Amino acid sequence: MSTSVDKSTGTQALLTGQNIVYAGIAWAVVSLIFFLLFSVTPRGEDSPFWYLIGTYILECLPFLAAALLCYRNWGSPQIASGRNVWLGIGLGMIAYFIANLIFGVWELYFGLDPDVSPADLFYLISYVLIGWGMILAVLPRRLNLEVWQWVTVGGIAVVGVVIAVLVLFYTPSPSESAEVGTPAVKIEQVASKLSLPKAVAAPTPSKAPATPSTPKAPTPVEEEEVNQNLPAWVISLDKVLSPLSRQVNFLYIVFDVFLLIIASTLLLAFWGGRFAQSWRMIAFATLSLYIADMGFKVFGAIAEAKGQEYQSGAITDVGFIFSAVFFAIGAALEYDVSSRSRRTARRRT
Repeated sequence: MSTSVDKSTGTQALLTGQNIVYAGIAWAVVSLIFFLLFSVTPRGEDSPFWYLIGTYILECLPFLAAALLCYRNWGSPQIASGRNVWLGIGLGMIAYFIANLIFGVWELYFGLDPDVSPADLFYLISYVLIGWGMILAVLPRRLNLEVWQWVTVGGIAVVGVVIAVLVLFYTPSPSESAEVGTPAVKIEQVASKLSLPKAVAAPTPSKAPATPSTPKAPTPVEEEEVNQNLPAWVISLDKVLSPLSRQVNFLYIVFDVFLLIIASTLLLAFWGGRFAQSWRMIAFATLSLYIADMGFKVFGAIAEAKGQEYQSGAITDVGFIFSAVFFAIGAALEYDVSSRSRRTARRRT
């Protein structure tokens, strides 16, 4: 009996807010160094497989840790902001963790770079759950914000919407990039069918100067050969989901802006209070998620415009790791402050 009590006490002593903050900072720094060192590859070469695996490990583990810490908050009756608040955020972390696993299988195992995958369903669910948790934190409180605070929230909303609109409407879609390359293909096909007279045919040199080759996008024949090695349900599901790319990207942007507004509102509502630190971390988490999502859209659109396949692991993807770390730190700080406040109240009585 005493052994189990000692173990639980030791675990609680290890999972203090200070230790979790230090661990989160260390994880974020290591992740940033990893991305800075290995995210840039020589032109025409893909990222090595071990690097992609490393990015998934660095991203998935913080989301799992954040989910467990949110679950601890949900199970504690001492949480001042409400247990259901952290239940929603924790379920969102779990959904994001599952989405990362599915996307990893889709990208690394099947070798696909789809516009939409089954992982997007869980990503969108995670946004809804996180937003639900944040709304539950706002509803019981009267938002008596000052004028400068409302102006700040409005400014954040305007900037977020403007950036999102620019990313959505001013980056080429896959269909547009395909249309750009179509005339060149047709010209080559027509030129190959034309035969010049032998008398006017220009002599070709025996040795042409070597020119650096640029990476080419896979031809439809190559893509078909790759698809033949995939299960039939994967191919059919990819064909069904691909036309939904524009709508899914629009939903991502709407949810990103919504979470950004809610997080900034909560940050200002708790400004200067006991729980300001935890909600400051939540605000940083949503901001990191917003930046990472925008970067993912931009880099993906640029790759498609160049006729290349986009691979995850760009430097902006470190924002997803920062987001999970901030969520975990916010949950830990909330637990510490709530527990400390309850112990102080007991001593006074």
